[in-house]
Parts: sequence; structure tokens; C-alpha cells
Amino acid sequence: MSDVCVVGATAAGVAAAVGARESGANAVLVERGRHVGGMVSGGLSWTDVGDTRVLGGFARRFYEAVAGRYDAPLWSLRGPEPHVAESILENHLDGVDVRLETTELPDAAVYVEATYEGDLLPRFGVPHRVGRESRALHGERWAGRQPATRPGKHNFPVRVSPFADDGSLLPHVVPPVLDDQGWPVEALGEGDGGLQAYGFRVCLTDRDENRIPFTEPAGYDPAELTLLDRLLERHPYEPRELLGLVPDLLPNGKCDVNSIGPFSLNVLDGSNRRYPDGTDKEREQVRAHHLRYTQAFLWHLSQRFPEVARWGLCADEFRDTGGWPHQLYVREGRRMVGEHVLVERELLAGSQPADTIALGSYNIDIREVERTWRGLPEYLREDAVFNEGYLSVAVPPYGIPYRSLTPAREHAENLLVPVCLSASHVAFGSVRMEPTLMLLGHAAGIAAAQAARRGVAVQDVDVAAVQEVLRQEGQVLHV
Repeated sequence: MSDVCVVGATAAGVAAAVGARESGANAVLVERGRHVGGMVSGGLSWTDVGDTRVLGGFARRFYEAVAGRYDAPLWSLRGPEPHVAESILENHLDGVDVRLETTELPDAAVYVEATYEGDLLPRFGVPHRVGRESRALHGERWAGRQPATRPGKHNFPVRVSPFADDGSLLPHVVPPVLDDQGWPVEALGEGDGGLQAYGFRVCLTDRDENRIPFTEPAGYDPAELTLLDRLLERHPYEPRELLGLVPDLLPNGKCDVNSIGPFSLNVLDGSNRRYPDGTDKEREQVRAHHLRYTQAFLWHLSQRFPEVARWGLCADEFRDTGGWPHQLYVREGRRMVGEHVLVERELLAGSQPADTIALGSYNIDIREVERTWRGLPEYLREDAVFNEGYLSVAVPPYGIPYRSLTPAREHAENLLVPVCLSASHVAFGSVRMEPTLMLLGHAAGIAAAQAARRGVAVQDVDVAAVQEVLRQEGQVLHV
């Protein structure tokens, strides 16, 4: 029997396995896919790090390795090329029993759930939530449905009709709930289970010697992107305003392409709602839908903009998937309802409780949830498209308590959850950043090793002892 089994080879999962192994535990890392690193090696290279003062411990160790690989100053690079990230994380796993392409769990004293989906939660009978809750649940100002008409670079700056010439709704627009007079109902602040957008973070290059040109994907229909064409006709965006195409953003002439405009790599049709609690087949359908959209979107832009056409996939990245990322950006899956639910007010107040095991610092960052339409009475009921759900709220450094990684005792005594931790939808919008998840994973691995070694429930771990190990590893627990 193993001491610690970590499920999910995300960067947090790698950190957990390393923490357990370095604490003297026999550690096994189980991953259903073929790769190590999750989004850190799956396309998310330009990483949101927040306040670098709080990024010690395993996160700093990773970024120091990145700096060393490129002979660059620490923090001068937000992240490495995807294949370099995977190599660095693999190098950390010396001494860990890594088992890829399997979901079979070995017997272990303690399990660490480190996937983006939180699949061990229902398996262990631990309650969880999916998507956004209402304002009333935790008394959070920023919870629930948001105003669809909130301005910003992620929303439509001009009026664009959501309807085709025959009156049908255009693709990639979600029909709103209508009242008895035909007006869309906003239901501000209500919980609806909505998830922030998923997508693929593609790695592109404009260097011909390493470029795979975009090609027309199977089944491509330009009419699918009529809404995008209408937007571009009314508002002349530059490609960089939709894709963030920045030459040499990453080393060796590469660019991590993000979703920065109102029409982007984010898929806003609500299809991701089937993913967190979905079957393997349903999840694969969601993933395939997102990949097909990504391929069609980039091809469509490349036909319209010569600037986009000169870019392409990287021949030396994601070799086993044709240059397309192997990891869907699951920005949120299940969230445990555990011993302590981290909520908005703790983040905004910069709370640092006694059992803090990592500090978060990045904005509450919730990406668009869906693209829908609203009637505008000031324009004689002209209907217009909006993106609903985007939110960015600044926070000071705040403490994440160990209790948010533990289930309630009556639900499980041998499980720690550093990724799909016990947090509200709003609070998770900040915690979800990969450097923060690395810190939490590392702490979970150290705590799991202690629980296994002492033969105690995870709720009875000596948190002060875990904190001391973390400090010795350079973890920042107070600012």
C-alpha cells in the first residue's frame, strides 16, 4: 500500500507528489492523460502570477528552473514554452511512481485530488458545487449573474444583431430567458450554475522554420462565424485585439494566444456546463467541440487578416496532437464544500488566518460565462449581443486556510483537495491561478505525508508542523 496517491498530474499534482516524496512518503501520481503539467504544459505559458512577493515554495522553485533554462532573470519570463514546462516538471518527479494513461487508483493511506475536474469528490462521497452561486448564499456582492451590458474589452463595443436574416438565432449566441412580454430576464445576482468559459490556449509562431500553417478544418462553414464578421464590419479590430498576437512573447519566437476581446478563443455557448459532472464520453464531446471551434476561428481570421495568416502552430510543440494543445483550459470544475468555504469577504479584507498554508494575490478573475442578447429600449427595442459574466476585482494578498483543503470529517478523513478546494465561485476566481495552485498542491503533499506517517485523519494534521516545513521550503505565509 502507498502512503500518498496524488490524482491528476497538473502542476499542482506534481507539486503535491514532490511535497509528499520529500516528506518521506511513498508517493504515487496517477494521471488519465499522457502528459504532465496540466495547463502549465498545455498552452498556458504567459501565466498570471499576481504579487510575486507571495510566490515562494514550489512555485518559486519552478520559475527559478524556468529562468535557469533560459539564462534569464527570475520573473522576467512569465512562463516557458510548453514542452520546456513539461520537461521541468518531469525532472521534479524523480522518486515518484508516475502512472500515466490510467484512472485505476492504488490503495493508499491518503489521497490528494489534484485534477481540474475534482473527480474524487463524488467517488469519496464529498459534497461539491458547480458554477456560480447566488449572492445570498455567502453574502457576496460579486456572486451570481452579472449585468450583460457591463462595458469593457471583453464585451461588444457596438450594437450587433444576434439574428440571421431568417429570424433564427446566430451560432454562438445563447437564447435568454424571456418574460411574458418577450424581454430577456437578467436575474442579477442569482445563482445559475454558470461556468466561466473554457477554451484552448494555443501556442503560435511566426517563424517559418517552425511554423505549421493554418488549414481549413473538416466541416468548416464560414456562416458559423457570421456574428464575428458583423462585429468586424462595425468595429475594425486589429487581430492582436482579439488574439493577443505578440511576436516573441515567449522564447524562440512563440506566442501564447489568449482570449482578450469580445469574440475570441473562449467558447461562450454554454456547452461547458455538461463537462464537470459529465461522463467521459460527454467530456470528450465538449473537448472536441472546443477544438473544432478553435480551428475554425483561427482559420476564419487567417482568411480575413494577412497578419494572422503569417502565424501558425509550432512544429516542436504538442507533437502527438498535431500542434494543438493536449489540455482543454478547464477554468473551473467541481468545487468541494469542505470544512471551511473560502469566500469573497476574506479575499477583499486580506484575511490571513492562523492555518494559512499559501497566499493568493491575483484579482478575482472570472472570464465571460455566455454570449447572449438583450433588447435595448432606447433604440426602439433593437436587439444586441452581449457577453455576460466577466469580472475582475482587485484583492490584496490573502491567506488560504488548510481547512479549505479538507472535507468535513463526516465525509472523508483521507482526502485533501488543493485544486477543486472549498471556495465560493467568486473566491475561486482568484485562487485558480496556476502559481497559487502549485503552492496549495505542495502544501497538500506535505500534509498528506504527515497524515499517512502518523496514521491520523487529514483534519488532525499538525498544521503548525506543515507550516514549518513550508517556511523551510521558502513558502511565504504572511505579508
